[in-house]
Amino acid sequence: MFVHTDLPLVTPLTAQQLQRAGVPEGWNFGQADRVRFHELDALNHVNNIVYLRWFEDIRIPYFHTHAITSYNSEDDPQVVLATNAARYFKPMFLGETFVVTARCTSFRNSSFVLEYGVWVEGELRCSGETVIVTLEQDGKTKRPLSPEVIAALTADGATKAG
Repeated sequence: MFVHTDLPLVTPLTAQQLQRAGVPEGWNFGQADRVRFHELDALNHVNNIVYLRWFEDIRIPYFHTHAITSYNSEDDPQVVLATNAARYFKPMFLGETFVVTARCTSFRNSSFVLEYGVWVEGELRCSGETVIVTLEQDGKTKRPLSPEVIAALTADGATKAG
């Protein structure tokens, strides 16, 4: 089942492109891609671990866009996943075009929560959540989020958690 799309693949999409792809309002960061053969399991649908890889594929450009880390500077924080979870709603198959989205829902002094969605023609196929902690380069000391990061996360709709 190959589904044609006019969306650019593996490129951050605009809010208008996301809405045109059926992604609900409130999701402002995402990218489209297509299910590949190597992502299938013995039942010929997407293997459950692949969704976590897709979350990582969107998380890295999200970090860059929201000034969390560039992964290129010694001044960047170490970014550590404290938890990573997925909830599966409906299987996906070879050739399906999908949009994976990310948004921050809340933040604390040195951590934040990212929420994910995998959408096919407006239908949520998988959701996920990751708690991310920022550390100093020593890998032990928590690093507070910068004012720039807090502003970017707030603009994404996140709120400060108690």
